[in-house]
Amino acid sequence: MLDKVLGKLARQHDPNVLVGFDHADDAGVYQLTPDQALVQTVDFFTPIVDDPYVFGQIAATNSLSDVYAMGGRPLTALALVCFPDKADVEILERILAGGLSKMIEAGCTVIGGHSIRDEETKFGYSVTGIIHPRKVYQNAGAQPGDKLILTKALGTGVISTAIKKEKAERSWIDAAIESMTTLNKRAAEVITASAGTDAFVIPTDGSQPGTGSHKPEPGVIVHSMTDITGFGLVGHLREILLASNVSAVVSAGSVPVLEGALECIHAGHIPGGLKNNREFAECAVEYDQHVPEELRTILYDPQTAGGLLICTPSGESLTQRLNQAGVPAVQIGEVLPVSSPRIRITP
Repeated sequence: MLDKVLGKLARQHDPNVLVGFDHADDAGVYQLTPDQALVQTVDFFTPIVDDPYVFGQIAATNSLSDVYAMGGRPLTALALVCFPDKADVEILERILAGGLSKMIEAGCTVIGGHSIRDEETKFGYSVTGIIHPRKVYQNAGAQPGDKLILTKALGTGVISTAIKKEKAERSWIDAAIESMTTLNKRAAEVITASAGTDAFVIPTDGSQPGTGSHKPEPGVIVHSMTDITGFGLVGHLREILLASNVSAVVSAGSVPVLEGALECIHAGHIPGGLKNNREFAECAVEYDQHVPEELRTILYDPQTAGGLLICTPSGESLTQRLNQAGVPAVQIGEVLPVSSPRIRITP
């Protein structure tokens, strides 16, 4: 809806805007100097778990993710709060404490925020980070031959729906919470260092990141990157393919899935967002007849604080480096020359 409305308005012409809202990218990028730019994003939503502290952690993890997806380093955050006037203020304190714990883990300083009274609780952050203007990962850039790497399992959407219906098993809830509260920080550090950038290194000589004596570990190339959130794997992959004018094949059996996610699908715990994603994007998809229906369905599951989707010709090398760093990354497919359909799903 916002995209449609903004698209009708007059565009501002500022040469310092390197990435704006017209490219469907994860965050905006604004250049300050030849070697420094700001990366900015905002995200907030209603509770998806009962524990206020955990909800705060999830909201913070989700808000930070877009900065990591662009290859940036989060610097500051502003809290966005909607909270009922008559609700227990201790609940709000727990939400904020949970969010702060993840901001501290990210090395991102909360410098303020804004709150309004609302019948429905909502929470999130506007996050500002730093990035090198020539080392920004966007949707555009994927090339035929690139391997597709995914750093987190799918399934938070269907499991969250089961939680709301009080049908989720404890082990499913724990798996989903662990995923949604795991920052993409470590994955982004490995990716940027391996690709020869140093956005996450804070020099000890007083210089700005990107100008110090740090020697990155080169050896891989990353052409494009995004994080998997509300549009699901197929939706976000489609954005990359359209922006890059390429196609892709995805092995459904290689896509990691959270414990309990397929059981949720079998039981009919399908969120409205999944249905909307599928209705919108499935026209660009062709399935091999041997791909089970539950695996087809999970590909459209809207994720909260999902993993990174990386397009790289250095698939095996980067996957190995991510795994060695404790990131459960897997190769799930490959970028192909442009064709119809855009996405082919194999077993």
